[in-house]
Amino acid sequence: MAKPLTYEPRLPTAAERLEEGAARHTDALLEALELLEVLREHGLTEGLTNVVRGGSALTGHALTALNEPGAVRSIRSLLELLRAFGGVEPVALQTVLGAVSDGVQEGARRVREKERVSTLELLGLLRDDDVNLALSALVGTLRGVGRGLRERQESGTTPEVKHL
Repeated sequence: MAKPLTYEPRLPTAAERLEEGAARHTDALLEALELLEVLREHGLTEGLTNVVRGGSALTGHALTALNEPGAVRSIRSLLELLRAFGGVEPVALQTVLGAVSDGVQEGARRVREKERVSTLELLGLLRDDDVNLALSALVGTLRGVGRGLRERQESGTTPEVKHL
């Protein structure tokens, strides 16, 4: 009696699958390689590798760091800061942080080029539209902070600071 013929298609090898995948996703692979290069340039690949390899040793280091004297206070402060920023509109925060970044870059440029401020320049700044806008934002921020401090003081929620 004859045996039935069975057909089993040949499965592609790993190299063939890799070649096919690379051909289908060339753009994505090139972008991923660029990202990997940027991460390597900033030293992040080594750090990420250490995190992945760290396992229980990493947990031990984290627990040791948490036992440091100011660690709990730092974590609480960070959480409180995150909670406070949670009430700020993202667009407003992005606008202000972008402007602060621009200001820091301008300040760094002036320091790098050793530019000094003259008395005449200081007086002229009051007529400068950009400086006037920044001063207006700072005055508004100071008023808001002052109002918030006064309200907390009046309601008795201002904590006593033991040390700075």
